[in-house]
Amino acid sequence: MQQIVQQRRRAGLVARAAERELFRANFDVPPGDARHRFLFHVHGNAGVGKTRLLREFEHIARERGALTSYVDAGVGAIPEALAEMCRQFAAQGHRFKELERLLAAHRERRHEAETAALAALAPEPVGAPSAGSMAVARAGLAGLGLIPGAGAFAAVLDPTQLAQGADRLRTGLSARFRSHEDVQLVLSPESVLTPVLADELHGAAADVPWIVLFFDTYERTGPFLDAWLHDVMTSERHGAFPATVVVVTAGQRPVDTAHWGAFADFMTTLPLLPFTEAESRGLLAARGITAEPVVAEVLRLTGGLPVLVSMLAGTSPTGPEDVADPSATAVERFLKWEPHPVRRAAALAGALPRRLDADVFREAADCAEEQLDELYAWVSGLPFVDERGGRLHYHDVVRAPMLRLQRGRSPRRWAECQRRLAGVFGQWREEAEAGRDTGRLWVDEEWRELRLAESYHRLCARDRQALPEVLRDLVEACDQGESVARHWVRALEDAGRDAGLDEAAAWGHDLVAALEQGGTGAVLDRLVGSARRRRPRRDPVRTPEAGTPAGASGTEPAGTWPVAASAGAGAVPAGTWPVAASAGAGAEPAGTWPVAASAGAGAGAVPAGARPGGVPGGRPAGAGPRDRRAELPAGVRLRVHRGRAVALAAQEDYVGAVAHLTRAEALAPDDAGILAEKGECLRAMGVPDEALPELERAVGLDPGHAYAWASLGAVRLALGDPDGALTALDRALDLSPDYFWALLRRARVSRELGDHARRLADLDRAVALRPDSAWAHCERGDALRAAGRDEEALVAYDLALSLDPGYASAYASRGVSRHHLGRTPEALADLERALELNPSYAWARAQRDAVVSHRDG
Repeated sequence: MQQIVQQRRRAGLVARAAERELFRANFDVPPGDARHRFLFHVHGNAGVGKTRLLREFEHIARERGALTSYVDAGVGAIPEALAEMCRQFAAQGHRFKELERLLAAHRERRHEAETAALAALAPEPVGAPSAGSMAVARAGLAGLGLIPGAGAFAAVLDPTQLAQGADRLRTGLSARFRSHEDVQLVLSPESVLTPVLADELHGAAADVPWIVLFFDTYERTGPFLDAWLHDVMTSERHGAFPATVVVVTAGQRPVDTAHWGAFADFMTTLPLLPFTEAESRGLLAARGITAEPVVAEVLRLTGGLPVLVSMLAGTSPTGPEDVADPSATAVERFLKWEPHPVRRAAALAGALPRRLDADVFREAADCAEEQLDELYAWVSGLPFVDERGGRLHYHDVVRAPMLRLQRGRSPRRWAECQRRLAGVFGQWREEAEAGRDTGRLWVDEEWRELRLAESYHRLCARDRQALPEVLRDLVEACDQGESVARHWVRALEDAGRDAGLDEAAAWGHDLVAALEQGGTGAVLDRLVGSARRRRPRRDPVRTPEAGTPAGASGTEPAGTWPVAASAGAGAVPAGTWPVAASAGAGAEPAGTWPVAASAGAGAGAVPAGARPGGVPGGRPAGAGPRDRRAELPAGVRLRVHRGRAVALAAQEDYVGAVAHLTRAEALAPDDAGILAEKGECLRAMGVPDEALPELERAVGLDPGHAYAWASLGAVRLALGDPDGALTALDRALDLSPDYFWALLRRARVSRELGDHARRLADLDRAVALRPDSAWAHCERGDALRAAGRDEEALVAYDLALSLDPGYASAYASRGVSRHHLGRTPEALADLERALELNPSYAWARAQRDAVVSHRDG
């Protein structure tokens, strides 16, 4: 009997009997029974006892022999969550060895990708890499679409540097990434890790009756876990989980019914409200508190909030005088009942840091050295303190009033404590970075934690320089991806709330909303005050290379690659960025920005439908009592605008890119690179007459700017000036002889001038530089076909299609060459395939109709 009583008193949780029994009973219902539930979602306001209930659920599950894992806001991304799950499974005797291996490989491949980019794009003549070189490397990887989440500083790369380093980077990555799995571990780790997790769970399911996965603080982990969790529970895209898996989530908000509505028959939602009076009395009675005056005051003071009821019960008040003052806060009541002044001070000091360990407590507590260990142990056992990941965390509902109490009672003492903690974390940070390249620090999690803690305490101390520096750091954090950025915006929000800083709180609120709505791209837009623009509908752009030159036969597509796109991509715009990146799907697959950000969820990416510049309700970003954009240094704003322009152009949002480049130009009016990028965007929008003055001014400011000369050549060709175009492209290639994009553009100019020998020579050179470019092979095939060398053209088209099987233009052009050779059925098959890939492909449709007409006489 005594053991049963102790179990019922475990963790002070005597209430929530209905929820505990519902969860326990689920283990008595087999998975095939319609009454069985695979998902439980606990939700309620802070302090209602969600975490405590989840811990009780975990104990119940283990009593039933379940293998369990518990993940909370200590993780910031799916790989981090899986790593924590592996650690806990191993502690229970179940090693997920293959998943652990892949998680280690994921970390290694990310590091290797950055190292390869560093070697290729920022080579150093001797010694260690210079400061900032790793940021350049990450930008280069983003530019080649290899690293999501690294687009914020993409514009720091010189276009010629990227062009010259592209082959080195490709070679370095080929040597390191010998499989598709390696690439996916960098680009989309969950797509590789989740099937292995499913297999490992099946292996464990053979040894245990149940597997229960707990995900706490879902209001913070849900933004990156919810879609993934929904996918693995409702589809078999990544493999099926065992039927004996039960998932439990807990957060402040109810489940998203729009997302999980179809799963309603397989889940149970458990809304938690404050304790009823009966539940509160039961918990107090379990702690030996039955005197009615004391019980009545505790009920009035706490309002039934479980964490406060438990906290006050843990102090064992003995008479009504202990709770007589109705104006005192719950925290002050707790401290009043603790008679030892050193312990009172230690409890308050322990609330100052966001996370506490023995080292931090030593710096925060004002006590004798010999008392530190005993006091830290006492603080660790307080009912409102949890241990997570080796650190202590105060419950928010208790920590917040503790901080308000200290800040209000002695503002000077508060500021002094915050400055002291900021100095300690700053000292530890400096020790961590001693002798290291500053460009590598942001990939170091330990350094980031120290930097973030230092920044939080500087904000709380009201250091006037702290806010602009934190915002500047946030730009760097966005460069590391959403997981890191999430930690930064949370710290900003927390400091604003904890220190009563209205401006920091407003920034934090806006940036948290931006991150949830549109990822790091939306955060960057918010930082520079960009309002969301509606993306204009892109009408097909008729380009010089899309038409048929005078005198050409009706079946001859201007001797060049017709306007085409890969499946689902739509028509190819008038052009893409002059420095070629990796070959992708679609016409001009190699053409991208000088550094094109990936379309993933990284720093430059904005998911479809996101509103990166606005806040809920349509209020313009930065709106408020003052223009908060002034907090971000001008140099950082310049880099953000250029990086966002890169990302938006990679998504073909050239209007948005031009808007950012216009702002960048206002900050640096004589920057030739900005003008060149803006001119290229305008060219891609199909307004070469507007692009022309921008590019002419760029080459006037910097006559050695190969990128600007190349884009100027394309613009002059679009405006019907092939001679001027040739002059500009010759200059670009004089400056950078291996400029791949410029070679292909000059080949098009040679086509217009009728110089077929030079056209083919440039294309031969381009293919030699980039044998993996489907675009180059297709262009070369067009040149051979125009010269009447259709057999050779077929070889080029075959190569293009082997590199890009979805290349509609290559199919169409190969169909025309096959028709020339009398291979009509094959010609029609190719032209039909081109139209399947791109139904609006007018040139392919015209060629197919011509072939059918010729066949039918």
